[in-house]
Amino acid sequence: MELSLLTLETYSKEKLIDYLNEFINHDFSKVVQLLYRIDVSEAKLKKVLQENPNEDAAGLIADLIIERIAIAQKARASFSKEHANTENGQHINLDDEGAERL
Repeated sequence: MELSLLTLETYSKEKLIDYLNEFINHDFSKVVQLLYRIDVSEAKLKKVLQENPNEDAAGLIADLIIERIAIAQKARASFSKEHANTENGQHINLDDEGAERL
């Protein structure tokens, strides 16, 4: 289960669920390691699983991973915009929606 966040970004939710189910059934510690590496807390994982005992665990975990991927993509995009503006000799502060702050 040596996947990077960038690799996971290419997976559909269904493929991610299939992938996770394999490890949930055979080696759950690998799932925990993956979540740790991509910065999903074990406490958050436990909370989600406890709050949804009748839901498919792989689907719940996939949702956590997808949420984390979205956060990482947003951070990369923000950094890229800021880095590009800084390289051009400009420094423009953008709020969360990408609007320029005056």
